[in-house]
Parts: sequence; C-alpha cells; structure tokens
Amino acid sequence: MTEKVVIIGGGAAGPKTAAKLRRESEDLKIDLYTQEDIISYSACGLPYYIENIIQNSDTLILRTPEDFKKQNIDIHLKQKCIKVDTENETVTLLDLISQNIYEVKYNTLVLATGAIPVMPDIKNINLKNIFTLRTIQDGINIKQKMLQSKRAILLGGGYISIELMEALVHNNLRVTLIEKSSQILKMFDEDFSQRVTDYIIGRNPGQVSILTNEEVIAFYGNEKNEVTKAITNTGKEIETDFVVLGTGVRPNTDFLKDSNIKLGYNGSIKVDKTLKTSKQGVYAVGDCTDNFNLVTNRYTWVPMGSTANKEGRCAAINIAGGNCTFEGIMNSTITKYFDLTISIIGISYKDALEFGFQPEYAIVTKRDKAGYMPNTGTMTLKLIADKNTHTILGIQGIGEGDVNQRINTVIPAILGKTKLESFMNLDLPYSPPYSPAIDPVLNAAQIIYQKING
Repeated sequence: MTEKVVIIGGGAAGPKTAAKLRRESEDLKIDLYTQEDIISYSACGLPYYIENIIQNSDTLILRTPEDFKKQNIDIHLKQKCIKVDTENETVTLLDLISQNIYEVKYNTLVLATGAIPVMPDIKNINLKNIFTLRTIQDGINIKQKMLQSKRAILLGGGYISIELMEALVHNNLRVTLIEKSSQILKMFDEDFSQRVTDYIIGRNPGQVSILTNEEVIAFYGNEKNEVTKAITNTGKEIETDFVVLGTGVRPNTDFLKDSNIKLGYNGSIKVDKTLKTSKQGVYAVGDCTDNFNLVTNRYTWVPMGSTANKEGRCAAINIAGGNCTFEGIMNSTITKYFDLTISIIGISYKDALEFGFQPEYAIVTKRDKAGYMPNTGTMTLKLIADKNTHTILGIQGIGEGDVNQRINTVIPAILGKTKLESFMNLDLPYSPPYSPAIDPVLNAAQIIYQKING
C-alpha cells in the first residue's frame, strides 16, 4: 500500500514540505489541507503590496493548486483541521464550505499550521475597519481602505507596524503608532530603538506620531459600526479611519489539546533537530514550532518565513528516508523604513544580561565606504560580546549605508564562536567603493577587545 503523507497548513512551511517531498520521492501519496482559499504565498511581502511597490497581490502567490497537481500533490482548500488523533493516526477536518466534518487517515503527518494574530482585550475591538495582517485577503482589505482614508492607527511597535507605517506614509496618510511598552522594536536595546524612533519622526514630522507607554482601552464607531476613534489609558482620543492590529501572533496549536503532542515555548510544538514531534510519525515545521536559540542554548519561538522554508525542506528529506538536521536559529531579522535599514542578529545587551552572560559592547557610527567616495551612507553598529569567552553574542545595525553586509559578516562568527582576537583581524575585502580601510564591524570588535583588556 502506498504510504500517505498528510500536511496541515498552506502558508510557507507546508507547501515547501510538499514540493521537496515530491522531489525526494515519486511514490508517496501527498495531501495538503489548508483552511485558506489559496496556498503558498509570501505573507512577508504584504506591506509592500499595500504600499503599491507590488501592484498585483497575485504576484505574492508562489504556487497554485494546479501547479502542485502537476507534481501529483493534492491540495484541499477551505479545510480546517480541528483534531489530531495520534493513536489512530487520523486528523479530523471541517469543510468550511459545506460544514461537513470528516476524518482522514495518515501514515506520516506534518503540522504546518503557522501562527495566528493575538487579539488584545479592547472594548469594541470587533468594529469594522479594525484589521489584522496575516493573509493576502487581509492585505487586499487594508489596501482598499487605505486608498479611501486620511488617517490610520497602528497598534504595536514590531516590524510589521514599521513596514506598514512606511506604506501608509508613502500613500500620504497621517499615522499614529501606539505601543504599550516603553519602546518600539523590543528585540533591540533601548538606545537603538530610540534611534529608529527619532529617524521616523524626523523624516516625516507632523505626519507620524509614535506613542509609547500608551495602551488603547476602547474603540468607538459611527452609525455604520465603523471605527472612528481610539481611547488610550491616559485619556487621549485619537481619530482614525481604520486600525491595524500588530500586537503579535501566537502558534496556531489550539486544535492539538487532546493529541498528547508535547508543546514547548509559548504553546508552540516541541520538535527535535529532525523536526519530529513527541509522537511517532508526526513532524512539525514553520511558525507553529519552537526554535532552539544557538546563542542562548535555550528554546524560544521566533516565527520567520525563512525558518519555515528551511524546516519544511529538512522535514521532507527525513520523511523520504534521508538525514537532515535543523540546528537552530540566531534571531536574524532585518527590515527597513524608507532608506533606513534596521537589523539584529543574536541577542541584545539587555538579553545577554538576562541570560547570565557578562556582556561588553561597542557602538560605532561610520560611513559604509571610503569617506571621499560619492553616495556613501552612514551606519551605526552595536556589537555585543561576552567578557569571559571573548565570543560575539549579537549585533544591531541601523543606517542608510550597507548595514546588511556587516550583519551578514557577523553571523558565521557567532555560529562558529569566533574569538574577538580572530574576528577583529578578519581579512575582509577592501576597496573604496565598498568599505573603509578598516570595516566598521571590525572597528567595533577592536573597541570591545580594548575594553575587556583594560
């Protein structure tokens, strides 16, 4: 009998698993079920579709069900998984069109159900024109409303809100971002978060407002039940045409409560390095799984499309009988606000203290090319290293220069636990159009080494 692989989830990880699995094996029967009406799309590109850099939402769709059918992979749309029975090797599904409930048998099961938005406890949060951004349809709805609007509120100060702020400002809206903690971009140290805040406010004075230590407690609407105003805990009343909730996401794992599959950090599915769960024949990939942090050596949860694709590939290899391990993550993230690149890998100084390291840091502001060259850009880097081991723990970078190149230089150094003494003497390529004679990231390493050695 042909072995049947059932995949639940159609975002990034599920389709990646299916496609790679078919390349690894022509014999398996592969069925993918998703509660959405499309599959295999780039949610990360949605802010750029809203901004209109990407004009057609279909551009974000990487593969269609017809594409998968050509690979002999069956895609089942609008089918929601509501239960997993690992003892009898079945999944229970709800057909969202007919409302029929039925069971499907599997030999191998892959859970790729992703993450779902966290809905804050705010009065009247169900008013019209209060959006989340997770699916292509969400992006279409926000873009349509944006084109009819003059004002917007963004709740939450993470990457999505920063990217959406650029999209809305680019389309001439007045934007208010509200963050209940003391800073936006909480994964950064406060000094770097403040630099980003200053840049945003300075670039668009009068058009954007960033309110920290502020929390929305109620929304109010008009006779059409459309949101028109937000009230904060300090009594501020902010008028708006729509709201986008960027208050975070959580693993989509509620349907596993009776499955006896072990859950890890924040309700995510606990997996080993081969992406196997605690139950035989069940794998999990993508935003619904926990992650091993290679810097802290602890499990965490960081939903990223890049991680989802790598995990899907690795799980497929193992299901087909190969040998693949996914070692972990280093919180590598990057985004932009107009010309400002914003990036971090590893851990921040504040997190290094929390995890018991003895951190030292250096901040370097420097041009990305030789100063006499045209079209240079300035960047600021914050490098963090451990005093005891002299190994690098993380780096934060912002600027209009080539931040990405410097961040990428540090990744293998963290992974390989390279000592400062070796790192600061790296033979990085030099030419005036590409770098100063001593690269900024090496300057930072030299400063930390001098601090540690008095």
